[in-house]
Amino acid sequence: MRSALIVGDLQAGILDNYPFTRAVVPPVTELLPRARAAGVLVVFVRTAFRANGADVAGEPFAGFYRAGEFFHEGSPGTEVALDVTADDVVVLKRRTSAFAGTDLDLVLRARGVDSLALTGVATSAMVAATLYDASDRGYALTVLRDGCADHDPAVHEFLVDTVFRSRGAEILACAEWPAASRARGAR
Repeated sequence: MRSALIVGDLQAGILDNYPFTRAVVPPVTELLPRARAAGVLVVFVRTAFRANGADVAGEPFAGFYRAGEFFHEGSPGTEVALDVTADDVVVLKRRTSAFAGTDLDLVLRARGVDSLALTGVATSAMVAATLYDASDRGYALTVLRDGCADHDPAVHEFLVDTVFRSRGAEILACAEWPAASRARGAR
């Protein structure tokens, strides 16, 4: 299997304005060099809406748009907050799932990726929506428990331990992946 690590919405404005998100930065930051060394494709997914709001269609997107410029395309707040290398891929999304309206599936298929490890915020939004979408597309899935966070820790735990497992996702800590994953040997 060939794997990709999806790092969702770890961007400056979100980390600055939603304190619960900061807990995932250390484990994901430590994971990135290991993943790259193992030949895993690293994909950063970031959220931004056009400054004129042309792509904002109702709640919850209108609420994020109104929250401030840190969700407006071109703002420093929409930039990935972790180190991005030349071999990484950055995908711009305007909806909850990393697949909705993006070229993510095209990039993954072009690289022969069939297994995804998901990290990001929030567990009940980007991670869940991306997991469902990826599952429907036939990807093998791993969720990195400490690489995800939600405003409500109980929701995070329920999704990770019950819902995501029921969708066939393997649940690991960032420190365990990719070595302990069923996608071991992904290159």
